[in-house]
This record gives sequence, C-alpha cells and structure tokens, in this order.
Amino acid sequence: MQLYLRDALPGDTEQLVGLVLAGKLTIDADDQLFLDDYVDALDEIDHTDGSYLLVAELGGRIVGMLQLITFRHFQHRGGRCAEIESMHVADDERGRGIGGRLVEYAISRAKDIGCYRVQLTSNNARADAHRFYEAHGFEHTHHGYKRYLDLDWTPTRSASRRRPIDAAVAG
Repeated sequence: MQLYLRDALPGDTEQLVGLVLAGKLTIDADDQLFLDDYVDALDEIDHTDGSYLLVAELGGRIVGMLQLITFRHFQHRGGRCAEIESMHVADDERGRGIGGRLVEYAISRAKDIGCYRVQLTSNNARADAHRFYEAHGFEHTHHGYKRYLDLDWTPTRSASRRRPIDAAVAG
C-alpha cells in the first residue's frame, strides 16, 4: 500500500481525535464527545498562516499525524523557526517507518517555508520517542517547562450539543 503524506482534511477529524486519544499518557481535555471543537480547531489551523496539521494516510486510514507551527523569531536576525507538536503514530503501525517519513515531510515543509530550525518537546516518560527523534537528527539541547493557566475555557460549540449517538450513550 502507498503511504500518502498531506495536510489534514475536515473528513479526517474523527480519525485524528482517535490517534490523539490512543497516544495520551494522562486524561485531560481531549474527548471524542466534543468533535465539533476539533472541527473548529482544524479549520482555524487551516486558515492560520504558518500552521499545518500533517497526516500520514495508508489505505484510506490516518495512521500518523503531527502539527507543524512556524513563526518568526526576533533572534537569529529575525529568522523563521518551526515547532512540531502532537506527533502520533497508530500503535499497530509503529516501527514501519511511518513516523520517520512524517517527521521528514514536516522538516521538508519547514525548509520550504524558510525555517532555519525545527524544534519539539517530548514528554519525559517517552523514552522510545526520544530515541526516535535523536535517530532523526534532533539533539537534546534544552530542559522544557510548562505552566497550565487557570482558565475556564469552554469549548465553543460542543459544550452545548453532542452528536446524536453520543447523547444516547450518555443518557
């Protein structure tokens, strides 16, 4: 079967959410019940310059994804930089080169845009992912931090309605 690397399409949304949920280390805000919010996010990503949701498709199935975000730095004489976020490959497809092809595709896209660097973070618990990134030329150069903001963010559309099948299950 041929592997296709491309930008995500609205019809991919359910499969993308499934990949995200399958790769989670902890329970957090992601939930398939709120599919409309992911549709809205994909639409905004698609309409934001320098922001891309890239997918690997094999036999009509989405088997990998990552988000590529590009931005202009003040440092490096105002050069462009890229960040890879939320990279996921289906468990049953790992070790077949799909993740490598997807990350190299993202790097190629970043080069085409004029980025001088691609960076990413990876959860400390993901030792296999760290080896993967190092095998693809990434160097462990920084120690990262996150601070979650105490915001009551309510999903814009999905909070007030669920898909009919979800409402029946929840009821």
